[in-house]
Amino acid sequence: METATSDEQIVERALTGDAEAFGEIVHRWERRIFALAYGMLGREEDARDATQETFLAAFRNLRGFRGEAKVSSWLHRIAVNQCITRQRRAKVRNEAAIEDEEERHASSFSSPLELSPARMAEGRESIDAVRRAVNSLPLDLRQVVLMKEFEELTFREIAEALDLPLSTVKSRLYTAMRQLQMRLQKFGNERREVAEHDV
Repeated sequence: METATSDEQIVERALTGDAEAFGEIVHRWERRIFALAYGMLGREEDARDATQETFLAAFRNLRGFRGEAKVSSWLHRIAVNQCITRQRRAKVRNEAAIEDEEERHASSFSSPLELSPARMAEGRESIDAVRRAVNSLPLDLRQVVLMKEFEELTFREIAEALDLPLSTVKSRLYTAMRQLQMRLQKFGNERREVAEHDV
């Protein structure tokens, strides 16, 4: 029985001139890198561009890969840097464009038929609330939350990807979770006040 080839072995093959090897790395990691980029940038088009730029940069810098960190951590680090660069380039994001994008995605969540319209709206509001809360975090906290909670990376993998001490990653996640909790609580209170006002 053949054992699965590791990312590191595939990179070795790419470095020895195997033209198809890097394509395997792209195939393995494209969806995860796109998910991270989408979480950081909030727009599908930007996330696609950042994903493409990540793999181009990785390919160009393949010889610089030292094997000190895992290939996945190396790719995540490149992706985070690409996203930060894109955000600096487009400093002020048009709020209306973000809301349109969020509305379009929120409306595409499938809901069981037995849910009443009120329950469906509530579910959509909750998803939007979480997305807004995550997007409102400072970038250094947001990227840790996305990598831990959505990408399901370990603390060690995040530390490698962001080139940070393990303790910093843990404290950032703790701070981010507290801030998210406060933001979501505030959102819940606002909704309750609106509901009471409408009665």
